Amino acid sequence: MPLINVKIIEGVFSPEQKQEVIRKLTDAMVSIEGENMRGVTWCVVEEVKSGDWGIGGNPLTTADVKKLAAG
Repeated sequence: MPLINVKIIEGVFSPEQKQEVIRKLTDAMVSIEGENMRGVTWCVVEEVKSGDWGIGGNPLTTADVKKLAAG
C-alpha cells in the first residue's frame, strides 16, 4: 500500500490546492501501479511551520515561498 508524503510550508497553499495535489499525485501513482490500487493509495500533506524549513543553510518562510511563486 503506497504512501505519498508531501511536505509544504504552512500558509502557502489553499485547502483547494492541497486537495488538487492529493488528487493529482494519487492519479500519477495509480497510472504506474494500476487502478486496482487507488483505494489503498495514501497521500498525506504535511505543513511545516514557516521558518522551520531551510535551503542552503537558510530558513525559508511562507513569505519567501510566496515571493518565489510570484516571480
